[in-house]
Amino acid sequence: MGKKGKKEKKVKGAEKTAAKMEKKVSKRSKKDEEDLEALIAEFQTLDAKKTQIIETSCPPPSPRLNGSLTPHPEKDELILFGGEYFNGQKTFLYNELYIYNIKKNTWSKIDIPNPPPRRCAHQAAAVPQGGGQIWIFGGEFASPDGEQFYHYKDLWVLHLQTKTWEQIKASGGPSGRSGHRMTYSKRQLIVFGGFHESTRDYIYYNDVYTFNLDSFTWAKLSPSGTAPLPRSGCQMTTNQDGSVVIYGGYSKQKVKKDVDKGTVHTDMFLLKQEGADKWVWSRLNPSGVKPTPRTGFSGTLGPNNRILLFGGVYDEEEEESIEGDFFNDIYMYDMGKNRWFTGQIKGPKTEK
Repeated sequence: MGKKGKKEKKVKGAEKTAAKMEKKVSKRSKKDEEDLEALIAEFQTLDAKKTQIIETSCPPPSPRLNGSLTPHPEKDELILFGGEYFNGQKTFLYNELYIYNIKKNTWSKIDIPNPPPRRCAHQAAAVPQGGGQIWIFGGEFASPDGEQFYHYKDLWVLHLQTKTWEQIKASGGPSGRSGHRMTYSKRQLIVFGGFHESTRDYIYYNDVYTFNLDSFTWAKLSPSGTAPLPRSGCQMTTNQDGSVVIYGGYSKQKVKKDVDKGTVHTDMFLLKQEGADKWVWSRLNPSGVKPTPRTGFSGTLGPNNRILLFGGVYDEEEEESIEGDFFNDIYMYDMGKNRWFTGQIKGPKTEK
């Protein structure tokens, strides 16, 4: 058998293994998720008592992680939604909505009727239409002890002009997941990767879906080329030409019973649309000073078609322990030149 035949056989074998694992995870997590659905329903009953829009000035939000902080597409504001907080004994999930005014350096909290259920590790994307919209997909809800997880596969839109939430019901979308990435490009949302976890099993994804903002329909893509390995928590940014850049991420796999091995990904990929239904993956090999391996970093598209990456953590994992090195450095990736370089921040000028 030639190299191509072996490669195709290997790919098909990997697809079958992934399908079996997804079925196994789905079966085992069903009971966990049924238990949590009742708790989510209780919280939604409380949310249903909100009948009017109330906006109040407030101090900065309480500590939380894995929320979404999204730039308003038409104003100098940031929109914070959701997140989680563990106080050492109990896990708290949020579906609060805060707005940060960049120029005034002020926070306000907005209570809006019928919000999405409490969640973290979801994705949010800003869309510049109708006075500005924030689209939310997926994420997870955790039990108070942090041992059980419910993974959402719902899609919501926050209409910023009217301050209203709307759930968009469309079939054929991604399965329930968290840690995925979503971006806006050419009248569509693009969702990539993520993971689904139950008390005993987990699965990481590298599938790609688009949601058409004109027809309100989902489509699962089958790009040609070499795709990234399954992962969560990567950086996903839209280029000026509408193509998508993927960097880094994290995944884990079982090496033996009750022992998992984590992988910190440092590779880069480009996903490009070359026709109405044709998408292509290609691997990028950038030059320059690349970021050291890390996860949990934040990234955004900056001026001059550059991706700005900040912070993160690198965990040294042993069988019984984990140690993390945290970062506060900045790297920039020039998408036009395919080059990484370190970012230098100049402080305010001091008078002599």
